[in-house]
Amino acid sequence: MIKKIKGLSVAFFAMLGMVQAQEADQALGVDNSTSNTKKVKLDGIAAVVGDYVILESDIDKTLIDLQNQGASTEDVTRCSLLGKLMEDRLYAHQAVQDSLLVSDDMVNAQSDRQIQQLTQEIGSVEKMLRYYKKSDMESFREELFQINKLRMLSEKMQGEIVESIEVTPEEVRQFFYKIPEDERPVFGAELEIAQIVKQPEAPEEEKQKVINQLKEIRQDVLENDASFNVKTILYSQDPAKKSNGGLYSITKETQFVKEFKDVAFSLQEGEISEPFETMFGYHILYVEKVRGQERDVRHILMIPDIPQSAIDKAVSELDTIRQQILDGKYTFAEAALNFSDEKETKFDGGLLRNPINFDSRFELTKMDPTLYNQVRDLKDGEISRPLRENDQRGGPPKFKIMKISNRYDEHEADFAKDYIKIQELALREKQFKAIKEWMDDHIEDTYIHVDSESRACDFANNWVKE
Repeated sequence: MIKKIKGLSVAFFAMLGMVQAQEADQALGVDNSTSNTKKVKLDGIAAVVGDYVILESDIDKTLIDLQNQGASTEDVTRCSLLGKLMEDRLYAHQAVQDSLLVSDDMVNAQSDRQIQQLTQEIGSVEKMLRYYKKSDMESFREELFQINKLRMLSEKMQGEIVESIEVTPEEVRQFFYKIPEDERPVFGAELEIAQIVKQPEAPEEEKQKVINQLKEIRQDVLENDASFNVKTILYSQDPAKKSNGGLYSITKETQFVKEFKDVAFSLQEGEISEPFETMFGYHILYVEKVRGQERDVRHILMIPDIPQSAIDKAVSELDTIRQQILDGKYTFAEAALNFSDEKETKFDGGLLRNPINFDSRFELTKMDPTLYNQVRDLKDGEISRPLRENDQRGGPPKFKIMKISNRYDEHEADFAKDYIKIQELALREKQFKAIKEWMDDHIEDTYIHVDSESRACDFANNWVKE
């Protein structure tokens, strides 16, 4: 939010570069006792983009953040950092103009997660406040709120720009063959990985116990005006959302399981669902706010207890399946089709898909660390012993056996073999061009001021208008 001074914004004064009159001097905390017309430079303002002011201290903080994250800052200049900060603020400014809003609840939820993570990493709230040189939690939370609000608006605007961009097969072909042969990309070593999964089942009495508990919680909220938020903190087993009252802001396009979205969009504002089941467990869901096609919902997730006997049974079944494959009774693909509990992979020979591009290949240097550790010691044709995998999204654990189906050595891009990766590169280029065009158009239409000391910067965008 822009600080108002006697009804005008800092952006207005930055546009002038200097302010006159005793009233403005007093508002800025400037001693004007020597002259009522003393000119005062608004020290510290590096740039203004639309409704956003960028201070010199913002550049300093960004550099420190990069260094704290371990990023190399050898080639980073103040000009490049300022340019990036201006881009983010142009996105956020236009998002507000286009009514691409981000709810305060979403921002607060993100801030809560960050505070919780920082507290765990640093040791305590007091240590965290000292580390960030904040006197109290309120001021720290307010600054974090402003940072997250701007970032989330910026991301929403960028997503809107590229959302509908696609590339045709002909565009992919033209993109690839216009690259000189000696400049074509080289792809690193890759693996194809297959797995057979067994999901231990909770007995019916455990499922019913959870359903009954969720019904009691729902009844307490409806009849006794108990807080759904508090109930979530007390009872929900969703690790990602427990600390902020189980809040999600979703649309019908949000990547949630179908059962969850079906319930969320069948309720009116203020309604609480009956218990329902998804792959993660059992839920009740409360629709807190409806905003057109978007709605804020809170949920409580409870997972039925799985007894050790069910876990032992799953491991034993996988041991048997593994031995049958080794004995030649089934191929790995046949065993996956017949015995795997994972619907996403069983009909494709157990083959895993890369979540980045849905290709079957995983580049070694970019693999998820958990997946890499599961397969790094496997030799060609070898099948792992049963492995336990806990669900980071809050669902019950699963057990699996794994196999490396294919290895691909580092190689120069081949249009036929690497089509999906080339398609991804072509799409990125097209998105980059769209963002560049958008940036040029909106820089032209938006009020932008760059401080005289930064006007000589060689910006990637035309921030300094002629």
